[in-house]
Amino acid sequence: MIDNFNSFRPDGEPTADRWVTALSLFDDQDREETTAERWERAGLYFEAKQYAEAARLLVQVVEEAPEQTAPRLLLARAYYHSAQLGRAEEQLREVIARDPVEHYAHLMLGRTLQRQGRAEEAEPWLRMAAAFSGELPEAD
Repeated sequence: MIDNFNSFRPDGEPTADRWVTALSLFDDQDREETTAERWERAGLYFEAKQYAEAARLLVQVVEEAPEQTAPRLLLARAYYHSAQLGRAEEQLREVIARDPVEHYAHLMLGRTLQRQGRAEEAEPWLRMAAAFSGELPEAD
């Protein structure tokens, strides 16, 4: 992982994975990582497109703070991007059960179902997401 320490984006900014590496350089082996630190590190892994590693950390964050929507939604996204579609669907259904107006969860659930070849089942979720975002088709 040290190979990416000097990575930069085309605009000159350091890449997200650079900071993931930098965080590990100063790890204190005797100190337990807090939920907030784990959440932050998971976000860096997600930005670096290391979705499986982000998911590994986010599972712990969701277990420690199950009432929070954002970590569960990011976990679903990490599962989606790492092709763990059944797990993504499970997390998205839980997000919607806890927060029925979370429009992005409806959209993601629809896309997850489509990606699993369940287009007919995806339609109501995609329509609901469109309604929440105000993107309803115009009536003739």
